[in-house]
Amino acid sequence: MEEAKPTNIFLQVKEIITATTTTVTRPPNPTSPPVPDLSRDIPINPSTKTWLRIYRPPQLTPKKLPVILFFHGGGFFLFSASTAFYDSSCANIARSVPAIVLSVDYRLAPESRLPSAYDDALDALLWLSDEGAQDPWLQEQGDLSRCFIMGSSSGGNIVYHAARRVFSGVGLDLGPVKVVGLILNQPFFGGVERTESETEDDDVLPLRATDMMWRLSLPVGADRDHEYCNPSREEVATKGDEYLLPRCLVRGHVGDPLINRQRAFVKLLKGRTEGLVAKMEEEGCHAVEVFDPELAKKFVSDIRDFVVSS
Repeated sequence: MEEAKPTNIFLQVKEIITATTTTVTRPPNPTSPPVPDLSRDIPINPSTKTWLRIYRPPQLTPKKLPVILFFHGGGFFLFSASTAFYDSSCANIARSVPAIVLSVDYRLAPESRLPSAYDDALDALLWLSDEGAQDPWLQEQGDLSRCFIMGSSSGGNIVYHAARRVFSGVGLDLGPVKVVGLILNQPFFGGVERTESETEDDDVLPLRATDMMWRLSLPVGADRDHEYCNPSREEVATKGDEYLLPRCLVRGHVGDPLINRQRAFVKLLKGRTEGLVAKMEEEGCHAVEVFDPELAKKFVSDIRDFVVSS
């Protein structure tokens, strides 16, 4: 099979990121509007200007559907819930799983550095447990006792750190919402010391690009061994969390320069979740489901299998 090539938006991102280490101009972001009766936009927190796009499948089902709270990728500083390829992917997941999907438009760095995105994730969960429980689509079709938190790339990082807060007992009352699974697709992690896979040249996610993403998104003065970036660092990994995360699906591809980080993350999760499904050995680059229709089908199939079995 011929190797899938990045879309123009990713090539633009690479060119802009590698052009300078001091400034970033976000490239044009092709967006899609909501589709009447299938998706719509809802505000979450007026003070932070966060919002979400909710999707439902085109066919009503007699059985209530699982709810997937989704966080897009983009190195914490690019894209949105309305970005065309994420909009298309979420609509496909809603149709194919089937599920109610809520894609969160969280604050971006460097205007809002981490942990802002993690805070926004908790806001989204609290919205879901309160106003969301009154939403007509969720009332009619959603099963809030079967919620999943899902993210791709930096969105996968958000899923992990938000879930740690939720399950460590920070006093959140999620009411009817029960998170039964986490889905982390090619989660974005890093570290000061390079892994072998990070040293290989990559057209989609060059090392200089990931370094800049972390410089823009981590708290001022933090390096790439900060726990937001490198949860596998020994001092962080051995803290011994006393709580279990719910069942987890972690996906990776051997052509992704982050694959060694993701493998280390899977090792970190062992014994710390109620169940772990790791799919790490398939060919493909970072964000390959955006480029390759066949691997996009596999991506959705893995999500469906995990949701159905959870």
